[in-house]
Amino acid sequence: MTARDRSINASTEQVLVIERVFNAPRELVFKAWTEPRRAMQWWGPRNFTTPFCEIDLRPGGIVRSCMRSPGGKDYWGTGVYREVVEPERIVWTDSFADEDGNVVPATHYGMSAEWPLEALVRVTFAEEDGGTRLTLEHDTGTAPAAERDMCRQGWSESLDKLAEYLEEA
Repeated sequence: MTARDRSINASTEQVLVIERVFNAPRELVFKAWTEPRRAMQWWGPRNFTTPFCEIDLRPGGIVRSCMRSPGGKDYWGTGVYREVVEPERIVWTDSFADEDGNVVPATHYGMSAEWPLEALVRVTFAEEDGGTRLTLEHDTGTAPAAERDMCRQGWSESLDKLAEYLEEA
C-alpha cells in the first residue's frame, strides 16, 4: 500500500496544496489522520517522532500534538476542528502551542513573526481506483517564502511517512 507516483506540490502565495494518491482504502487513510495511536506513527517530518497526540474528532473538538526533533526539541501544536465529514474531509485550525496547549506565536519556536497565529488546514479523502486521493490545503498566510517552503517540506515528509505506515498497516 504505497503512495503512487502521481503527486503534486503546488501553492498560491498563501495556500500550500499537496496531493497524493495512496494505495490504501479511504477509511484506513482517514483513520490514520484521526486516531491518535495511528497518527503518532507517521506525523511529523522525516526523523521526527510524535510522543503525544490527542484528538477530539468533532466540530469544536481540540487536536493537540507534540513533534520531537532528532535533537530532542519539542514542537507543540494545537487546533480546533471546524468540520468533520467521515471519511471524506476534515478541516481544522492550526497553531503553534506550548506544552499546556496555549497558543503561542511562531517566534516561540524561532520562526518569524509573520507566520499567522492561526492557520487553516483542509484535508480531503477521495476514493480513486481502489486507493485514496488525499488533497491537503494549508493556508500559510503571510509567512515568508522560506518558511512556506519549510512547511511544504514538512508536510511532504509526513506524507512519505504516512505512505510507509499504510504499507505496513
